[in-house]
Amino acid sequence: MAVLVAGAASAQVKSPSAAKAAVNKTEAAVAKAEAAYAANPKKVVKVTTYLAEAKAYMDAYSASQGNGMLNMDKSQLALVLNEKPVRSEEVVINGEPYVKDVFANHNYYYRQNVLQFIEITNPVVDGALVKAVEAYVKAYGADVKGQKTKDIVNGLTEIGAKYWDEAVNSYTLGNYEAAGQAFVNAADAKINAPLSEVDSSAYFNAALMAYISGAKEKAFDLYKKCYDLGYYNEDGEVYAKLGSILIEDGKAAEGADYLKEGFVKFPQSQTILLNLINYYISSGENTDELFELLNKAKANDPGNASIYYVEGNTHAKLGHKEEAIAAYNQTIAVDPNYDFGYVGLGAFYYDQMIAVAEEANALDYSKWREYDALMVKYYENAEAAVEPFETVYAKSQSADLKYNIAQYLRDIYFRLRNKDAKYSDGYEKYNEIVKAGKAE
Repeated sequence: MAVLVAGAASAQVKSPSAAKAAVNKTEAAVAKAEAAYAANPKKVVKVTTYLAEAKAYMDAYSASQGNGMLNMDKSQLALVLNEKPVRSEEVVINGEPYVKDVFANHNYYYRQNVLQFIEITNPVVDGALVKAVEAYVKAYGADVKGQKTKDIVNGLTEIGAKYWDEAVNSYTLGNYEAAGQAFVNAADAKINAPLSEVDSSAYFNAALMAYISGAKEKAFDLYKKCYDLGYYNEDGEVYAKLGSILIEDGKAAEGADYLKEGFVKFPQSQTILLNLINYYISSGENTDELFELLNKAKANDPGNASIYYVEGNTHAKLGHKEEAIAAYNQTIAVDPNYDFGYVGLGAFYYDQMIAVAEEANALDYSKWREYDALMVKYYENAEAAVEPFETVYAKSQSADLKYNIAQYLRDIYFRLRNKDAKYSDGYEKYNEIVKAGKAE
């Protein structure tokens, strides 16, 4: 399988033949030194022998890439390349046009005449980075005085970066399996002593690649690795994925345990919340436990307005109208500058307005009294949504949020425009904002 790399190649790389010859030479030197050590333990293998082997593998990897340098103009690059392409062709990747130059060991991809990435098609040495890691590990074992620690650390760090680049390009090209493996390789390289760096984000990205490619069992194992390392990602995504995978696999109770634990630590996570609500509804369990978890979260961080916002969302999802309104109002009371308290309250009334409209429209024409009663509620909810939405529009520092709120207000004022001139004016104001595509 082709290896994709995004790191810039050195301008002074070996030729493939010279790189291969250097690998053969260092492998022979290592084999000879290890045989001598096996015959006589006093003849230790020097750390420099292993470092030379590691460098040979790294040079072979670079030789596979060729002499190209990323982000260089094609005409400039032609001056430093020591080879000519076999052919050139136009290709489309993720909807973007590229010019692909095909060489003996690699392909170069250009967009607007600038080299974007390099694809190794014929490696000078198969598994060069894997073998380089092994050589650095042996070098560390031989470096009893620690004199080459810096060299080994730098080497392992470089390998981790090269694997990370491979992963990013594979992801961009839609090869999620290759991307995931490269992320794992990056983490596995860096965890070796003396670097000893735990790259939790690489394991998380590998888990995500496995998840979106449908390899749920592998994804679970990698997410569990993140969990064991104490890495949960933003908003506790690791908890959400562990819980959802187990629930999908028919292990609902085990999955719910992860979701409950994650919810206490990340009460603002909408993903965990929705998964938990779906679990309680589908399992028939008492939803009171949800609010017990929320109470724990509030006790741990009573000044966190987002927890009260989540409480409002939870009540709203479960159809608890009065409780939802109370929770959103409490959100605003805890932190009047927290935008989403107002957003939650406005969106709640807006959703109620839409639900009442749908109910009214479904009535038979003969039920005009029921229709009129519902329309009263319809307008009450519409008008109730105006104040919180207007408040957050005036207070928020987020242009994106204000634009989204403008869309809500335009729709509400359109529905109310015949009730009062101020609503008609409001519609005109927010219609212009939405048409402009940005908030004031």
